[in-house]
Amino acid sequence: MRRPRQPWAAAALGAVAALAATMMLDAMVVLGATAAGIAAAQSPPGDAPAGVVNPQRAWQNWTLNCQGCHRPDGTGSAGTAPSLAGTVSKFLTVPGGREYLGRVPGVATSALPSPDLAELMNWMFWRFDKEHLPTDFVPFTAQELGRLREQPLRLEASQMRSDLLKKADESTAP
Repeated sequence: MRRPRQPWAAAALGAVAALAATMMLDAMVVLGATAAGIAAAQSPPGDAPAGVVNPQRAWQNWTLNCQGCHRPDGTGSAGTAPSLAGTVSKFLTVPGGREYLGRVPGVATSALPSPDLAELMNWMFWRFDKEHLPTDFVPFTAQELGRLREQPLRLEASQMRSDLLKKADESTAP
């Protein structure tokens, strides 16, 4: 049986969305977000990187699912969410790094379906670490992430991150 339309529902949803946006910006100010980070949270970037069909959707998925911990500018939150800015693409340059990214807890246990998650991941490399993105970068696919998400990392994620970043830095050292 179909529910009757409630005339107040649209107004209530609009009010909730406005309140959520205000609360998000207030929280970013309290957490010390930069003006550039706040601007990034309010508007998506324009061009589409490899593996991103819809950059607007990728940005929205970032905003709704990731930036609360990783912050609007990808700098992370000490002790809870590592920085992605200037580092996330480095994982693509070392053996095991790509697999690590698909198995980290926030990715492996995300509520996003794998196609949206693949698009978000591909967008994230471009948005937060173009400098280290390999020229031969192959975008994540939904199938690849689906397979990696079956074996989420737990307590070992932090140590793995450190080890992989150390290898990445050593491989680019003069």
